[in-house]
Formats: sequence, C-alpha cells, structure tokens
Amino acid sequence: MSGTILVTGAGGFLGSHVVRQLAADGRRVRAFVRKSTNVAALAGLPIEWAYGDALDPASVHAAMAGCESVIHCVVNTQAWLRDPTPMLRVNVDGLRIAIDAALAHGVQRFVMTSTIGTIGLNPGGLSTEEDIFNWAASAGPYIRGRVEAEALFFDAVRQRGLPGVAMCVANTYGPDDFAPTPHGRLLAAAASGKLGFTIDAGLSCVGIEDAATAMILAVERGRIGERYIVADRWLRYEELCSIAADQAGQSRRFRKLPFPLLYAAGFLADGIARLRGRDSQLSVESVRLSHIMNDMSAAKARTELGWRPQPVERSIRAAVDCYRARGLA
Repeated sequence: MSGTILVTGAGGFLGSHVVRQLAADGRRVRAFVRKSTNVAALAGLPIEWAYGDALDPASVHAAMAGCESVIHCVVNTQAWLRDPTPMLRVNVDGLRIAIDAALAHGVQRFVMTSTIGTIGLNPGGLSTEEDIFNWAASAGPYIRGRVEAEALFFDAVRQRGLPGVAMCVANTYGPDDFAPTPHGRLLAAAASGKLGFTIDAGLSCVGIEDAATAMILAVERGRIGERYIVADRWLRYEELCSIAADQAGQSRRFRKLPFPLLYAAGFLADGIARLRGRDSQLSVESVRLSHIMNDMSAAKARTELGWRPQPVERSIRAAVDCYRARGLA
C-alpha cells in the first residue's frame, strides 16, 4: 500500500510515534488531531494535518476522504473516572464513527488500537489471542468498554465488510511521553526516588516505538478479521521500578505494599473523590487492573507480521532519560 494513511489520535503517545515512523519511511501521512492538541512531538514533520474531534462525524469523514488506510489510535485510558461516560463515548462511539467513515470512503485497511485487557485469562498463565474475554465480573467500566469496542469492531468486519485488524497493545513505555501516561508517571516517580513501594504483581510491557511498528506492519501484513497481541515481555513491578531507578542513579530498594492495604487505599480514594467531586487515579478499579491480567504471548504478531521488538528495558531507560530532561524525574 502506498496511498495516504490517516492516523487518528495522532497527538497521543502511540499515535505520535506511528506518525513519526511513517513520515521517516517516506509515507504519505494525514494526522487527525483536535485544534487544542499539543503536537510538539510532530513538529516539523512532512505530514498533512486534519483537525476535528473523534466524536464529530463531519470532521472524521473529512479527514478520511481520499485515504487508503487508517490507523485508529483514539483511546481514552482514564479508567479511574467516577463518571465513565466521556471515556465510553470516545472508546465506543468514537470508534463507531470512525468505522462508518471508513466504510463510506472505502478504505483498504483499518487498524484499531485495542488492549490486552480484552484478552481472556488463561489458567496456564500465558494468554493468546484465542483466549476469549472471561473476567467481566471482575472488570470495571473501562475494560468493559474496551471489550464492547472490540466486539463492535469485529461485528463491522463480519457483517459490514470492514477490512479491519485489531492490535491488543500492552503497557507502553518509551521516549516522548509528553502527557505523561499513568504508567509513565509511575516510572518517573521511581526514577526521582519518590516511590518507596511496589506491589507483588507484574504486567505485560512493550516499548512504544515497537508498538508503533506493529501498528504499521498490521496495515500491510495483518490478516483481516484477526487480532494481534503487541507485548514484549512480562515484568514484575519491582523489576520495572528498579530499572527506572537504576537509570536515574537512585536507590533500588522498594517495599512491597500488601494488596489488602492497597485496596483499602483505593476504596478510601474513591470515597474522597466522590465527596470532593474530583477524580483520583488511585481507585479500586486501578488497583484491580494492576494485577489481574495474565502474561501475554506475542508469537502470532512475531510470526505473521514479522514483528521484532527490542527488549522493553531499553524503552524504559529511554523514557527515564526523557523524564529527567524535562525535570519530571
């Protein structure tokens, strides 16, 4: 494929890296962002701009006109919101609008940013794309919304002929996390010496640049109607934080916080958030998501897409260097 590729959510962490890689490869790129988006990460790139809102069908249709492919990176990851309505509108309704536009304009490939949170838990400890989501009773609005979005996506593939591929992306780390992301803030805290504890759990991780590469490979090599896990390897929180602290020259000693105490803190934070009318990133939902998921196998992406990620440790160290340069660590 050599036509224009539309990247929605181009100002975000993943979207900006997708745009930069496409531009570096000499591809024709159209970046879809809101007028208010900080696009410092894309400054000076030879790309076309399209402005609008993912929830505004007119601007989405205008952005998609004439594009051969779409990489949809619009995702709201604010799992801690007391009122999940804004998050669900972006993740579900925004996707629906993008799908409708893609079908109307006859795009040849539509790559969706999904999450490893839609993958089922495997009793053997290693989940694959074949593991159907099976933990709804333990999931909160954020995960249920992402599952709903993925179901909507595959319904469009099967019933409406959407040439779609879903990418189930793990926790991303790396440079140019300008927001920064919630897991990026954890790294920054560990690197700055402000984090004195971790939890006895782990998570599936991937470097942001490798995640972006996987999204681009899916445009040309991904099989329509398939989903691919985008993850390098499983890291325990203690190891993750130790890498960050080591890169910053900080102490690597972390106390492990018992989960009952962590859940109690999340419950208390939820109560305070309700009383104050303000959201808190520490919540029962965020605590649950920190330890419930399996390790993930990316064998399918490696085999079918030819994806070859670098060790995620490199991306963690690069992230810390960027946070320190910006005075965040």
